[in-house]
Amino acid sequence: MPKVQAATLVAPHRLEVLDYPFPERLEPGAVLLRMLASGICGTDKHTFRGETEQYAGTDYARSTPFPIIQGHENVGIVEAVGPGGAHAWDGRPLEPGDRVVPAPNRACGTCRFCRRDFPYYFCRALENYGNSLSSRDAPHLFGGWAEFLYLRPGTAVFRVPEGLPTDIAVLTEIFAVTHSLERAAALPRPAGWRPGDRVAVIGAGALGQAHAIKAALMGAGTVIAIDPSARRLELVRRLAGAHAILAGPDAGAAVMELTDGEGADVVVDATGFPGSFGQGVEMVRDGGSIVEVGAFVDMGGEAFNPAVLCGRGLALLGVGGEDLLAYEGTLALLDRHRAAIPFADMVSHRFPVAEAPAAMAVALDADASAKVLITPGGAL
Repeated sequence: MPKVQAATLVAPHRLEVLDYPFPERLEPGAVLLRMLASGICGTDKHTFRGETEQYAGTDYARSTPFPIIQGHENVGIVEAVGPGGAHAWDGRPLEPGDRVVPAPNRACGTCRFCRRDFPYYFCRALENYGNSLSSRDAPHLFGGWAEFLYLRPGTAVFRVPEGLPTDIAVLTEIFAVTHSLERAAALPRPAGWRPGDRVAVIGAGALGQAHAIKAALMGAGTVIAIDPSARRLELVRRLAGAHAILAGPDAGAAVMELTDGEGADVVVDATGFPGSFGQGVEMVRDGGSIVEVGAFVDMGGEAFNPAVLCGRGLALLGVGGEDLLAYEGTLALLDRHRAAIPFADMVSHRFPVAEAPAAMAVALDADASAKVLITPGGAL
């Protein structure tokens, strides 16, 4: 029986390349993808370090079920479809050879949150590729850091526009999270924001970069990025025209200077670490909005006085991930602007599956890397 190579996190700090059986038989409605590229996400780095508590504060909080094949920012080619076929999000049947982006999550579709069309992360029976499905369980291949990815029936799948390069398409999941800015823009005044307003992003990793770029495309008059990495700040300056501020005790004052002493209309906290939320509160204007997108993994709390929300009339918007309804528009956005914005520059390194441990080491060094990809087929 042929073998499939996959990078497997068998325990925190133990990333090993293992062989799994090729899934010869697919269940009805399942899809097998031959992987082209999978990104290393901030969540993957948390999991590698053993920081695994997700959906904290809910009745479905959980930790990573080791061993696991990571990788939820995926692009692949349809290799095979199970009996009865499967359809892409656009309603057309999936065929071998189709290049697609699969959703990183599979909601049950039947719980009260799914029935009310809430975003997937409200689902009480949610499955996450690369996060909640252990490689111990057949058919094993539930993460993108592998030669093949097995998609269970009912997983949303989106066709990639023909001319969109794979190393841009792999950014779809990250950019789909930026529906947060559209949600913030829809809030009533004084919380909502409009073209010409000021948007500050704390954290200039890939998620922060995507938010800065999206804010610029939505017409923000001033985009500000705060990060401790000069390399990342230079990248977001080039991609989004952002004002770059080195993280530190003077960052808040620098934001105030750039906003005429008022603060930003919207502050996006994309760091994933304690301490940045309080900084965001200091940087936002009275009546403004704070968008929290980085704290998907529980890294502990930080002290905050809720009277500040009332006294300053602040709006707080928590976003637990992307929305399936954002995927088609996100792919269209990436395709439409790819000539003007060098999205692919967000990708700094590419590694084959066999070198996944080295890829993770590079990804953990913020000064040495941006978005790092696992590319099973070699160079894109």
